Formats: sequence, structure tokens, C-alpha cells
Amino acid sequence: MNQAKNNTYTIAQLGHAVLRLRALEVENILSDDCQQLIDKMMLAVSEAGGVGIAAPQIHHSLRIFIMCSKPNVRYPDAPLMPPTAIINPEILHYSSEKVKDWEGCLSVPSMRGLVPRHSQITVRYFDQQGHEQQKELTGFIARIFQHELDHLNGLTFIDQLESTKDLISEFEWYQQFAKTL
Repeated sequence: MNQAKNNTYTIAQLGHAVLRLRALEVENILSDDCQQLIDKMMLAVSEAGGVGIAAPQIHHSLRIFIMCSKPNVRYPDAPLMPPTAIINPEILHYSSEKVKDWEGCLSVPSMRGLVPRHSQITVRYFDQQGHEQQKELTGFIARIFQHELDHLNGLTFIDQLESTKDLISEFEWYQQFAKTL
């Protein structure tokens, strides 16, 4: 079975209805429910070895995701950043340049796709303490943000592919492209 699960979460897999919903805005970031969900998401992404996870992936249709880039087997060149809660995010500006790179997803564990993403974005969101943030993101961090925001809009990386020829099994991706740490 390719589902990460423990007593507090199961990661929704491709085909589950929650992954196709537009997630709802978070009304009260500082509520106990919201803070507990963020804690659960931090645990889920850590245990699953991901670089990000969106609330819909653990069956909560809310506009929250966690970004936690770090080098690992799936993304050996990923930059290091602390786990960060991103709440009610939006992209204010996209660069015209797009870059194709390989993406995987905890909700699509057996596949990888060569996905075009904007190389630079300006974003606005609220942090876990309820403070508004505005940042410019580039490279892999911008890719994570766009990937996770797609989840909040009912999309997966597969929806962003230019062609099904850009889709490969995780097994073949490791055989052909994976680097060792």
C-alpha cells in the first residue's frame, strides 16, 4: 500500500474527491482547530518525507499548506528552509519565464511529471501567527509554492503537464534521473 498513514492522518490519493475541491479560506488562523491542523500537517509532511503538503491532502479542504524544502532522496538539490505554514495564499505576480522540472506528489506516489512552472513569483499569505507576509520566491521554492497552491485550487501536477509524454513512473525516474545524496 502506498499511503502514508498513522493515527492522525491519511494522505489522500489521486482520485479522492477532496483533491478536486477549491479549498475554503481560513477564517481564524489563531483558533485551536487551525493551529492543531497546522501541527498535524507539519507531522504529516515530515513523516512522509515531502517538501510540502496541502491541507486537502490530509482531507481538510482549507487554504493552508506547509513548505519545508530540504535535500532528500526525492529532491537531493533542494535548498534548506524551515517548515513554514502558508495560509490563505495568493500569487500577486508571475515571471514570464517558465522552467520545466520534475515533480512528484505525496498524493500521486508512483508518478513523476516534467512540469512547467513560473521561475519567479511574488506571493502574499498569512503565517501561523496571523501576520501577513509578502515575498518574492524563485527556483525550487517558487515551484513548491505553485505546486501546493494548485492543491488548494483542486489541481495536481498532472493537470499542469503539457503532454502525457512528460509523465514517468517513480521507479523509472529513479533509474534514469535520480542523484545520490
